[in-house]
Amino acid sequence: MQTDQVLNHLKKHGQLLDLEIASATGIALPQVRKVLADLMARKEISQCSVTHFNGNKRVEGFQCRISGYVPPVAPGRKAGKSVSSD
Repeated sequence: MQTDQVLNHLKKHGQLLDLEIASATGIALPQVRKVLADLMARKEISQCSVTHFNGNKRVEGFQCRISGYVPPVAPGRKAGKSVSSD
């Protein structure tokens, strides 16, 4: 159940820190890390370790995203070749 909840949250919100997943889903941080390790072993997500500093406080965590997911292109005009009409 928690695995599906974490996976769906990542699919909906994209790349997130484990701390953000824990606070948004209401699952305890150690349990979220256990679920992320399981998803990583199944190669459903990719993750890397991250260190942030809040003032003098060091915060270590994992940044996770769905494996192989490429977000859709945003609507609107795109930069590209300009074609001149000569």
